[in-house]
Amino acid sequence: MGSYCGGWWWRTGLWAAVVLAAAAVVAGGNVTYDGRSLIIDGERKVLFSGSIHYPRSTPKMWESLIGKAKEGGIDVIETYVFWNLHEPKPGQYDFSGRNDLVKFIKEVQAQGLYACLRIGPFIESEWTYGGLPFWLHDVPDIVYRTDNEPFKMMKAESLYASQGGPIILSQVENEYGNVEAAFQEEGKAYVEWAAKMAVDLQTGVPWVMCKQPDAPDPVINSCNGMRCGETFAGPNSPSKPALWTENWTSFLQRYGEETYLRSAQDIAFHTLLFIIAKNGSFVNYYMYHGGTNFGRSGAAYMVTQYYDQAPLDEYGLIREPKWSHLKEMHAAVKSCSSTLLNGVQTNISLGQLQQGNNCAAFLVNNATTDATVEFRNAKFELQPRSISVLPDCEKVAFDTAKVNAAISNRNTTMQFNQIEEQTNITKDSTDYLWYTVLLKTYSFQPNATSCTEPKLQVKFLSHLVYAFVNGEYAGK
Repeated sequence: MGSYCGGWWWRTGLWAAVVLAAAAVVAGGNVTYDGRSLIIDGERKVLFSGSIHYPRSTPKMWESLIGKAKEGGIDVIETYVFWNLHEPKPGQYDFSGRNDLVKFIKEVQAQGLYACLRIGPFIESEWTYGGLPFWLHDVPDIVYRTDNEPFKMMKAESLYASQGGPIILSQVENEYGNVEAAFQEEGKAYVEWAAKMAVDLQTGVPWVMCKQPDAPDPVINSCNGMRCGETFAGPNSPSKPALWTENWTSFLQRYGEETYLRSAQDIAFHTLLFIIAKNGSFVNYYMYHGGTNFGRSGAAYMVTQYYDQAPLDEYGLIREPKWSHLKEMHAAVKSCSSTLLNGVQTNISLGQLQQGNNCAAFLVNNATTDATVEFRNAKFELQPRSISVLPDCEKVAFDTAKVNAAISNRNTTMQFNQIEEQTNITKDSTDYLWYTVLLKTYSFQPNATSCTEPKLQVKFLSHLVYAFVNGEYAGK
């Protein structure tokens, strides 16, 4: 039997979040919020957002990047505003080329997506000086400015949702809570002042402060990290929704460091855990496309590639299985989003269930071993650290541990008695080519006197070969 602990029924790491709903609740308005979610035009929304920073790619890439994000189930495109790009000298503004924020936001709108704008002024983002112009060093007694040119442009172009535009959410400051205590009373006063300044801009959309537990009303405090389903203390008011502004799909990389690899399964598991354990309704992947730190734009010691392990790589190519696995998860969650947002959640020890008009269930195995559970007279196999989504409380629509799209295969079959030259196959239309071979081999022979390890031998190569055996890296 399970024991009751802090509002959750636990049983050897296994539990189910069951949501029952009779009908949806609809109200009027543009973009507001309550304790459950953002409300857009009177409708509660589960929103999946993806960070794509306009200056880390070229304008010609924007349409494709945003389109691939939309195809992957993304609802919102999030970006910082890079102050030092737009105002390299006091009063001199640059919104041309990669700096064309208006064009970027309009492309988001053209593809039918929402936008989240994070103005800083300090953005961090592994960007030189955290986005602050260097000339601020020469300004005595510098304080946060109130004359915000990018925001003027957004309003002039009618890009806020209250004006019919795509921007539904804005963020002021960035993780200031990490350093606030060092400034004592002045730090707290700054938070109050920054929040008031933001609200006074009258954009007509909600404001967020990330990693800021004391965010003043009506600003929403949100979570950053990889495990917000476990680490987030929750909104600082019952009237605010649980938002995850940075779900790190990889991590920053300095010269000399190895690339941080975060699996698609881990991202999916913690995303769903946030939704069911914290009543989360907004998750932003940081990054969905990292792009390139052009010129000297990267912070000290940061490599040129930025979050290349995101669902879209540095060049905007789909990275599998991350892109497809998250796409499947988005579809599964959205298929029961109305039940999630308008129903009553019950966390149980997989026992007797109450019936309802609509039902969605998430079966969670938080343990490190496999488990077999019985739910509604049916048995389910749960892998370690996995969550299964049952939008109708009956059939599994998504399992965080099961990846269905490992590689992108074509339906063309070619047979050679040796590895064929790439250009002969793809006719200079690709940058690389994967060769897959099915080979059955046995390390133990019945008449052999000892066991031998099978060997893969490549006698000739051009520049580089990577080899994987049974999905495991074998060498290069």
